Amino acid sequence: MTLSILSILAALILPSAQLMAKRTKEIELRRSLRVIRNAIDDFKKTYDKGVLDKKIPEVLGKSGYPESFDMLIEAHDFGGVLPEKKKFLRRVPCDPLNEDKEITCDKSWGVRSYTDKECSDKLGGDDLYDICSMSEGTAIDGTKYKDW
Repeated sequence: MTLSILSILAALILPSAQLMAKRTKEIELRRSLRVIRNAIDDFKKTYDKGVLDKKIPEVLGKSGYPESFDMLIEAHDFGGVLPEKKKFLRRVPCDPLNEDKEITCDKSWGVRSYTDKECSDKLGGDDLYDICSMSEGTAIDGTKYKDW
């Protein structure tokens, strides 16, 4: 009798615990996407301000987005636009849905340049315009993680 009650309780708790773990990873994914995308946008705004203030020469064909994750981590002053050099990220957060722990955090994301149509595991153009999760999984709300 006691054993059957415990098994019924376990059957109710286990799916709830799995759902909670999935929800936690989704929250972390949304947070990481927001942090990286904000850093990319801040870099672009600062670059555009430098061009507008004529402290950075405008280069034909250059979008103003960072060329790599490294440019977000390294300090830049954009030709004197900023009073001191600024880092846009301390470190690149890892994709929480990436199961391969051998891959470094900057390689765990799908990337898209300004001229690319979709995210891929390799940067197609000359800049880092957007990122995405490379997970093929489906979120709790039914959307694909790679479409976030």
